[in-house]
Amino acid sequence: MLESFTIVGTQVAVLFILIALGFFGGKIKLITRDGVKCINDIMLYFVTPCVIIHAFQRDYDPSMLKNLLLSILGSIISHALCYLVGFILIHDKDKAVRSVHRFAVCFSNCGFMALPLLEALLGSEGVFYGAGYLAVFNITVWSLGQYSMAGGDASFDGKKIILNPGVLSSIIGLIFFFTSLRLPTLIASPISFMAALNTPVPMLIIGYTIAGLKLKDIINIKSEALTIATRLVIVPMLLLGILYLMGYRGTLLTATIVSASAPVAAITTMFSIKYKKDESIASKLVAVSSLFSIVTMTVIVSLARTIS
Repeated sequence: MLESFTIVGTQVAVLFILIALGFFGGKIKLITRDGVKCINDIMLYFVTPCVIIHAFQRDYDPSMLKNLLLSILGSIISHALCYLVGFILIHDKDKAVRSVHRFAVCFSNCGFMALPLLEALLGSEGVFYGAGYLAVFNITVWSLGQYSMAGGDASFDGKKIILNPGVLSSIIGLIFFFTSLRLPTLIASPISFMAALNTPVPMLIIGYTIAGLKLKDIINIKSEALTIATRLVIVPMLLLGILYLMGYRGTLLTATIVSASAPVAAITTMFSIKYKKDESIASKLVAVSSLFSIVTMTVIVSLARTIS
């Protein structure tokens, strides 16, 4: 356990230093809200798809396909568990506030926070399995997530479910994986360079988000405490037990738990704005959970590595 804690803690510490750069950049106004929005779009539409496609650039291996399918199953179980636990535990009287909290419980930052940690801990194989988790996330967030945040007023948009960058790049990556096709250097090199941005850039964004917190926001989290504890501790620990009993081990177990134990997804704030919910609550949940996740992810991922 101590060895795993040291390994994970070291990688998280590296990410924390990058987060600190984003924090100070936000404090001195070097990084601005408009700038973060542009960077966020670059991550969403360029960097993350390149990371996924790059991870799928490998020869077809039936055992890895099996594990990829298991990672997808693990993600389905994770999101179902999140939805169930959120429904049981979150009972705010204000329907709009309740929908934000339940959404925050259900959806983790499995792209911007988990993928860099997966790459640092497990290499391209970890990202490969993380892509399976992310694909389920994207499908779920644009269907069940959108519907729940909108209070049932959102229309079902199949195009957004299939044609969003995460799912589309996963489909492209799977084609390369099944056919064992490799991209020519002229295309592979730019994709590799873009994929390399996946670790530092999201950490700067998270640091900027935390910089927006005031000390009283961190101390006074009474109304958000249950949601944050559920997202960061309760659900990941329950999932770890379930997957372990199902026979998940090694890289597959660790990769799934890394994705599931990530803090509240940044899209929580975006959807809160879009559907006229309380943006301040969503932003606080994202920022405070990101801060606390530095500790909780270290402990939970270390535990997953130890028992696997």
